[in-house]
Amino acid sequence: MSEVLGRTFHLQVISVNGIFYDDEAIEIIVPCDDGELAILAGHEEMILAIYEGIIKIKNPKGDWIIGVVSIGSVQVTVDNRCIVLVNTVERPEDIDKRRAQEAYEFAMEHLMQKQSIKEFKKSQAGLARALTRLKAASKYQD
Repeated sequence: MSEVLGRTFHLQVISVNGIFYDDEAIEIIVPCDDGELAILAGHEEMILAIYEGIIKIKNPKGDWIIGVVSIGSVQVTVDNRCIVLVNTVERPEDIDKRRAQEAYEFAMEHLMQKQSIKEFKKSQAGLARALTRLKAASKYQD
C-alpha cells in the first residue's frame, strides 16, 4: 500500500497569469460541482470541469500546497500527466483580505439590484469567488 502512496505523476497548474505548479505530485484535490475529487498516479484518463474553490497539491516530500482557483478544467492523460487550466489561481497568503471583503460587498450589492439573467449569474460567480478567497485567506494565512 505504501508503494502506491509514493507514486507520482507530472502535474501542471496553469492560469492566465502563469504557471502555479509544474512538477511531480503524489496527489491533487480539486473542487468539482458535487464536491472534491482526488487524483493520484495512474488515474484513468478524463477531462473534468472544476469550480471556484481550493486545490490541494501533495508534493513528493509530502507537503501540501494550497491554491485558490476560479473555474477551469482538469485533464488526466494515459501517460501519467495531469493538467489543470484555470482562469485564476493564487496562494492564500497572497490574498488581500480587505480587497476580498470589498469584492464580496460589491457582489452582494449587485445581487440585490434588478438585473438580467446574465448579469445575475455574473454577480453570483463574483460572490462565489469572493467568498472562496475570504475563507481561504482566513483559514490558511493565520
